[in-house]
Amino acid sequence: MAADGSGVVAMQGGSARISHSARTDVGRVRSVNEDALLAEAPVYLVADGMGGHARGDAASRAVVDTFRRHLVPGAVSTPEQVLDAIHSSNEAVRALSQHGEEGTAVAGTTLAGVALVDAGDGRGAHWMVFNIGDSRVYTWDGRSLRQLSVDHSAVQELVDAGLISADDAERHPDRNVITRAIGADEYAEPDVWLIPAAGRQVFLICSDGLSKEVDGEGIARILAGDTGHAAGLAGELVDAALEHGGRDNVTAVIVESELDDWEHGDDDGATRDRPPGLEPQAEQTRPRDGGATVGDVPS
Repeated sequence: MAADGSGVVAMQGGSARISHSARTDVGRVRSVNEDALLAEAPVYLVADGMGGHARGDAASRAVVDTFRRHLVPGAVSTPEQVLDAIHSSNEAVRALSQHGEEGTAVAGTTLAGVALVDAGDGRGAHWMVFNIGDSRVYTWDGRSLRQLSVDHSAVQELVDAGLISADDAERHPDRNVITRAIGADEYAEPDVWLIPAAGRQVFLICSDGLSKEVDGEGIARILAGDTGHAAGLAGELVDAALEHGGRDNVTAVIVESELDDWEHGDDDGATRDRPPGLEPQAEQTRPRDGGATVGDVPS
């Protein structure tokens, strides 16, 4: 499935012109695509369902359907509304779990995305980044690809502890084991943080079907090039993953935003703070100090 579109989102004090390119593919090995995506300005997300026997495809679709019910297309949301959509998604996925003689087959899915929100208290527009699991959110500035999200995975914990390198993690036998997922626990624990919306910003949201097949430098080269691909840059990224083996479902969503005459209020563009009213336990973040550079375009 491929999709692309553009639109203008009106906000107090200005507007955001947002365009996107999105594509998902079953890959070369799997028979069912358990990935799902939502690309409806100004909300963009990828969900990677887990465990075909436990309805992974239904789990990822449940997340998309829940976000559609909670957030109005074309309208800026609040951080609290996005969090409510995440927690309601968790409830919807848990309802899919199957109980049988051999125990409970737990349905689950990752979730990664961005949503344009009004942070309130005069702070103005921010991009709210959220993730649970090992689907990823990156930023792209035209030269450098930076990973914003932190994988919730067994190998990432080993990397953080200094026990293995990032390169070792790519070959580790537990590289597919994730430590958080929508539907896995009664309460969802997303990583959430806010990035001031300013000027031109580009985000890439993807499932691990892309990040495990194409490294950061490969992704950066594609983003830096002009493409005539029918599905835009997202289609080119997905095709690259398929060319590298396509061993999993693969999904990519690219979002480009540009703000016109936006008044930032008291925000000087340098803060990434939690807005008033956002529950502390909901922001289990380990932001990457502006993002870890994972790919550059050679000079």
